[in-house]
Amino acid sequence: MTLNRLLITAVVVENRPVAQVAAQYGVSQSWLYELLARYRADGEAAFEPRSRRPKTAPRTTPAEVVDLIIEYREKLTATGLDAGPDTIAWHLAHHHDLTISRATVARYLTKAGLVVPEPRKKPKSSYIRFQAAMPNECWQSDFTHYRLTRTGADPSGRPGADTEILTWLDDCSRFALSVTAHVRVTGPIVLRTFRETVAEHGIPASTLTDNGMVFTTRLSQGKKGAGTRNGLETELRRLGIIQKNGHPNHPTTQGKVERFQQTMKKWLRAQPVQPSTTDDLQALLDAFVEEYNDHRPHRSLPHRATPATVYTSLPKATPSTGQRDDDTHERVRNDIIDKTGKVTWRYHGQMYSIGIGRTHTRTRVMILSQDRHIRIIDAATGELLRELVLDPTKRYQPIPPKNTQD
Repeated sequence: MTLNRLLITAVVVENRPVAQVAAQYGVSQSWLYELLARYRADGEAAFEPRSRRPKTAPRTTPAEVVDLIIEYREKLTATGLDAGPDTIAWHLAHHHDLTISRATVARYLTKAGLVVPEPRKKPKSSYIRFQAAMPNECWQSDFTHYRLTRTGADPSGRPGADTEILTWLDDCSRFALSVTAHVRVTGPIVLRTFRETVAEHGIPASTLTDNGMVFTTRLSQGKKGAGTRNGLETELRRLGIIQKNGHPNHPTTQGKVERFQQTMKKWLRAQPVQPSTTDDLQALLDAFVEEYNDHRPHRSLPHRATPATVYTSLPKATPSTGQRDDDTHERVRNDIIDKTGKVTWRYHGQMYSIGIGRTHTRTRVMILSQDRHIRIIDAATGELLRELVLDPTKRYQPIPPKNTQD
């Protein structure tokens, strides 16, 4: 006999006082009165313990949002793009104004059976991580292979000709500067694409590549090769660009461009019509670069920004000529605008307040400075919120009147 049945029987059948029954069985009189009221209203159902589950769950994710999560997973996967929880959450926030945590997205993907278990990978903490602080501080380059398809009927089923895809990637922003398809990547092609990229995006401070002969001849053997420079090395030296090469058998040194190529080839293989010529392949690469740079959120960038947002919003590094003043100080810092619409900035040991405006309260920003020249940028959109030259005589840098400049 359950306790509920025992209590109700004692009061209803035996006609014992409520206070006496409550004292005997160690329950409160108010709860016993509530139990009696349930018995009179529900009958025998009062003998069974009630579920503690709440009648409503206001924080439960609506069904239409769950459907959006599944829809984005299927759509992104079908097009060969990243379809992880971070990316899906980014799309929900930017395209539907929905703030859903990564864990919530991952939970519903798992419930829908859309997560494939993978073997445990080497932890990221085991790698020595490097990332340039400014765009054009370091360009990574590498090339990879991609097979074309054969045109017309081919009963043998053999794949088409092999091609090579050459990439120039900005280390700081992951911005794809140049991605080109070739029958074979050669030293002159590397030099030509580098010059074209410089003409469009400026001169980088350094480059990072592997030890392929198209990038460097420092490991070449024999009297003809030892001590010589190829076309790219000569150009880099002429422009004052630092040339860096990874150690042999250490591909993780060029991990960013290697990861980019992996993403690129996954997208290419997902296309319904595969290229049969280098021109076809180049057209697909151009479409991928636009998607990657301008529309695809990047997991390694702050606030899942797109590479184009980071590359265009930050100041560009340039080669050091040795003639720049020694006191030039460049800084990059992430901050949040406080409730009064200001951020703080330390200069020569003194703290200053910079007014941005109350309309931007709690906005995450990137603060960039070169000496006293300061730029404050919305970290999510890349919008320039304020640009000024710090006045060291004023502890507070007010917002200037309209139609005036700092």
